[in-house]
Amino acid sequence: MIGRLNHVAIVVPDLAKAAAVYRETLGAKVSAPQALPAHGVTVVFVELPNTKIELLEPLGASSPVKSFLERNPAGGMHHVCYEVDDIIAARDRMKAQGARVIGDGEPKIGAHDKPVLFLHPKDFCGTLVELEQA
Repeated sequence: MIGRLNHVAIVVPDLAKAAAVYRETLGAKVSAPQALPAHGVTVVFVELPNTKIELLEPLGASSPVKSFLERNPAGGMHHVCYEVDDIIAARDRMKAQGARVIGDGEPKIGAHDKPVLFLHPKDFCGTLVELEQA
């Protein structure tokens, strides 16, 4: 049911500094920062030949990644994102299998202007999973 790995997300305390490390030290192509108020984060994407790395920092005091950064001040891996053909069918299948969808269960528009959902890490080997409609 899941498709290709879309991205691996890493929460960072300083987005500009982290982007510079990827761009200058690793020689990667890094997108411009994009504020996503609906998700409470600002993101950049590091483009790789076969996938992307999403670097994100909290946007505002109520950011859902703020507590992650408080527990991990240097930052760290936050989630993996897999593509699905039909996010509603994927959601319904996940729920029928007992997986918990975070939030109200309705997709939100993500950084790629496509519907996304998050699945509870306790249901996926301790890893927060994002599903994005391809």
